[in-house]
Amino acid sequence: MDALLTSISSVVEIILVIALGYGLRRMKKFDDNFKGSISFLIMNVALPLSIFVSVLDNLTKKKLIGLSGGLIYVFISFALGYLIAWLLMKILRVRKGRRGTFINMIVNANTIFVGLPLNLALFGQVSLPYFLIYYVANTISTWAIGVFFISNDDPTATAVKKEFNWRKLLPAPLIGFIVSLIWMLIGLPLPKLVDSTFSMVGNLVTPLSLIYIGIVLADAGLSSIHFDRDTIMALIGRFIIAPAVMIGIVVLFRSGGHPIAPLESSSLIIQSATPGLAVLPILVSQSHGDVEYATNVVTTSTVLFVIVIPILMEIVRFI
Repeated sequence: MDALLTSISSVVEIILVIALGYGLRRMKKFDDNFKGSISFLIMNVALPLSIFVSVLDNLTKKKLIGLSGGLIYVFISFALGYLIAWLLMKILRVRKGRRGTFINMIVNANTIFVGLPLNLALFGQVSLPYFLIYYVANTISTWAIGVFFISNDDPTATAVKKEFNWRKLLPAPLIGFIVSLIWMLIGLPLPKLVDSTFSMVGNLVTPLSLIYIGIVLADAGLSSIHFDRDTIMALIGRFIIAPAVMIGIVVLFRSGGHPIAPLESSSLIIQSATPGLAVLPILVSQSHGDVEYATNVVTTSTVLFVIVIPILMEIVRFI
């Protein structure tokens, strides 16, 4: 009961900050350029610095070797997720223009703007290394595979070959993670002044990320939320199938004699149930897909995760 109350309290705190961003945007206190500016600040400055400092504070060479197994669990969950999502898409006969969104909603999560602040709020800074495991796998999955499904779902395209931008595999947060790993493996000391400065800027990530979510919701409009068959099935995939797959993998590996720390399994399971990618509507728009559907599933999943997370937190207690 205490764990449930704690998780609900943490989620309520998150919602209050999201509501702040939503309200200020609705009152026109944030202009159209602010969302892009805050996104740039988080993605290219605050988050890379936060990850850099957090890795050095929470990881050692010995611990890194122990975490490497986590990537195996996550990559298996993504592989199974793509298979299940593709089969569901075929069975449900999801129309062209929605297929890439449908698959991405089930498999790839919004680890940056929702998953990161949620993980920090529920489990604290000590859980960041486990979040990073999911973030790395999710980033590779999104830009190497997820974008492929969206770009090949263009209803206006014929047989035009599109060039893939490999630079998307190395966004600034991932570069920050790689640099921090190299720094740690080499064993270079980090000056106290640099550490404190990076930490101060990195601490902007959680509040700014939550405010960004509020701005996105304000732009989408809560009144635009609706539920059709494809939306409902995508939400079932995101909130039920994806975490169920992750839970199954954790249970399977534990029963096979591979110990998984409770904090690691909890972090991975929670990350697997976070809302859909905030950039989905943008990616779908570039491929002339159903932008209204993409916006709707991202908005509904962002709102409904408030209900899902306390329930899932109660479930992970028994895993």
